[in-house]
Amino acid sequence: MRRTLLAVALTLAVAPPLHAQQQPATAPAQDAPIAASDDPSAGASANSAVPLDEIRHFVTVYDSIRQAYVEPRSDAQLMHAAVRGLLFDLDPHSVYFDRDDAADFDADAEGQYDGLGVEVQQQPGPALKIVAPMDGSPAARAGLRAGDLITGIDGKAVDTDNGSKPLRGKAGTPVKLTIRRGNAKPFDVTLVREKIVVPSVQSKLLEPGFGYVRASGFQANTAVEFEHAVASLSKAAPMRGLVIDLRSNPGGLLNAAVQMADDLLDSGVIVSTRGRLKGGDTVYRATPGDLLHGAPVVLLVDAGSASASEVLAGALQDSRRARIVGSRTFGKGSVQSLLPLDNGDAVKLTTARYYTPKDRSIQGVGIVPDVAVHADGRGGITEYREAALPGHLRGDNEMAGETGGEVLPGDQAISVALAELKRMAGVPAAPAPAPKPATKPAAGKPPR
Repeated sequence: MRRTLLAVALTLAVAPPLHAQQQPATAPAQDAPIAASDDPSAGASANSAVPLDEIRHFVTVYDSIRQAYVEPRSDAQLMHAAVRGLLFDLDPHSVYFDRDDAADFDADAEGQYDGLGVEVQQQPGPALKIVAPMDGSPAARAGLRAGDLITGIDGKAVDTDNGSKPLRGKAGTPVKLTIRRGNAKPFDVTLVREKIVVPSVQSKLLEPGFGYVRASGFQANTAVEFEHAVASLSKAAPMRGLVIDLRSNPGGLLNAAVQMADDLLDSGVIVSTRGRLKGGDTVYRATPGDLLHGAPVVLLVDAGSASASEVLAGALQDSRRARIVGSRTFGKGSVQSLLPLDNGDAVKLTTARYYTPKDRSIQGVGIVPDVAVHADGRGGITEYREAALPGHLRGDNEMAGETGGEVLPGDQAISVALAELKRMAGVPAAPAPAPKPATKPAAGKPPR
């Protein structure tokens, strides 16, 4: 038993993170490790002896449960529960992933997966309703349409427990779907799974010279997609300004946000991370080169903008490179690393806090916009924020009684952002339309 516990501890300690979000593969220049640490005794604590007395207590409880609990539990079940228990009292972003959850997390971060390229919704029946097939995907080439119902997968009825999981699988493997389309007779179609790349960036021109880029998450390819989007928008005419929409962007890979910030900055600090591991503190700095050549930028944020979104917003706000429009952001100022286990499971562990160029921690506080926007003009406050999560990591600047921001759906916030962008670009505001003169009622007829 003692050897088993030590093996678990060593696996967690030495396993390299799959997504060590504070260490990008290709990133702007980094300084030498910072001397400061959240815990000056961290080095000594990390190398201290294994607490054998505490392990003996654990073994006593473990044996009691295995021998006397009213229903039998296997060693695997008990050890699985024990490992989860290690994370239970940590912050809500430190979690244990089963093998499938770890694979899904990895796929989401990479922005690609093996499957059919179709977005579905669980429906009563049960069935999976196709929301939309991705262009060029196996689903699209097979002629599947939005509104089609998938009622069977490989000859088995769709069930609510597995949902859409059977649609995924190794690239190159076939899968047979039973499709119901309207009132027509159900039919079968066989597709071959492929590597599906999920785009995280969309773009368009709001007006000639004024572009709009929507980033829905920060994946491995997000910065490259952003660069391509800016290049595409600039083909029609030189960019006079850009709105970057980060509303309800929950974050993702830190290195993607760092690379996007570097695309818009010529120099200076982008973000710094500080944790307890010796040598793990890092400062990320911008390198010369601004994709927009100094053209003004507005970042659109709301209460759903979190983590890597806040890294980008904080970097551009502190560097005075962009104006922030919208509502107070979520306030997640911590960095997580994925630590793989030898059984395919993984631990997502909070390993550092991050700080903006002006050394601000936004943990539990969020980014306050330069120009506030309220949902539907009413300004209702929500509790959708990091500080409202039970057991959250308390922030350096967090204060009791602070309220969260608002979620800002729709186009109203985009209009406000565009107006601010045009003001920054020196475009005169359009004059208000002149009021129409009042009409006199016809003689002899009273006004209605």
